[in-house]
Amino acid sequence: MSYWLLPAIWRYAKDNRLHSQSDFFVSKYRSPGLGVLISLVAVVAMVPYLAVQFQGLGIIVSEASYGSISSTVAVFIGVAAVTVYVIISGIHGSAWTSVVKDIMVLAVVLFLGLYLPFALYGGIGEMFQAVNTERPEFLTLPAEGQSVPWFISTVLLTALGFYMWPHTFGSVFSAQNARIFRRNAIFMPLYQLIMLFAFFVGFAAILQVPGLEGTRADLSLLRVSLQQFDPWVVGLIGAAGILTAMVPGSMLLMVSATVLSKNVFKVFRPETSEERVGLLAKALVPVVALAAMAFTLWTSFDLVLLLLLGYSFVTQLFPALLFSLMPNNFVNKWGAGAGVSTGVALVAYLTIFEVKLRGVFPALGSVGDTNIGIVALLVNLIVVVAVSLATRPSTVAGEAGQRA
Repeated sequence: MSYWLLPAIWRYAKDNRLHSQSDFFVSKYRSPGLGVLISLVAVVAMVPYLAVQFQGLGIIVSEASYGSISSTVAVFIGVAAVTVYVIISGIHGSAWTSVVKDIMVLAVVLFLGLYLPFALYGGIGEMFQAVNTERPEFLTLPAEGQSVPWFISTVLLTALGFYMWPHTFGSVFSAQNARIFRRNAIFMPLYQLIMLFAFFVGFAAILQVPGLEGTRADLSLLRVSLQQFDPWVVGLIGAAGILTAMVPGSMLLMVSATVLSKNVFKVFRPETSEERVGLLAKALVPVVALAAMAFTLWTSFDLVLLLLLGYSFVTQLFPALLFSLMPNNFVNKWGAGAGVSTGVALVAYLTIFEVKLRGVFPALGSVGDTNIGIVALLVNLIVVVAVSLATRPSTVAGEAGQRA
């Protein structure tokens, strides 16, 4: 997606001297109100994304303490640590910590991903043979629920939504030229190969750790590590995991607070100085952290489903973005705003009331397992087109206006 999408965004942002995701939509649709809506949706989407980091921190602290600290207390500790870290270190601290994090995670994941299959099963192929013999359901997608249509639509959701996050969207503006995006699109997938070794750890845990069902699957890496290694090794693994949660968590907190202060508050109070906007952003950091913590403790989702919920929200910005890049865009601010609002409302409704498309329309079969984010995106698209056409000035009115 980025190979074609990001150069166009970069060129427009450079020509118009834009600085944020909200600025882009405001400029394209000539609507500060749409910019506020985009900003609020982005912050709402980042709450479950933050919950992933906080829940992960809770798991690490609880497991690495050998159960002496409860997961709830561990979440409180994690939220407090990230909040204080953000307020003290700011964006520069996150950048330097990210370098250390990448080195530690690379070392830990490569080690575990190779060591555990060979130590426990005698090899990677042998591991999969053992899992296939004793727990074959772990190597196939189920016929209902997280089935093949769910998997395909989820991959599509993450592909469309990846650059809709305000921190990734905004990072586009800092590039020196458009060629960088195409080079990154070619080489970035290689970086994702590290995930393969994380998968190996998860598969290695299947036959070694009992009860890895539902949300307990999130415990697989640490539980198998606790069984295999001395406490000091578990401490190193936990340290890498904590950095993996703190770095993106701190970035998400900073971006959320900045978006609320600069792209929401300042729109209503344009006379506010940059200094006061900065102070407000710092004050909002603990507010956003508390909201995300409450969501973390309230939800029963596992880590993957939490992240996908965030994607379901933020991907609703994609149709408005895509239409805005067309040479002759017929979509107006009313259509874009209505589409985004409808998509977000539908995701919230289907999630809160646990509505399953297959349950509402049994005739759809496995197609009814399509990710709710994609279902909402299709409705979003219909609303964008319908409202834009319905609110389009008539030709007669336009001609009369020109004669006048």
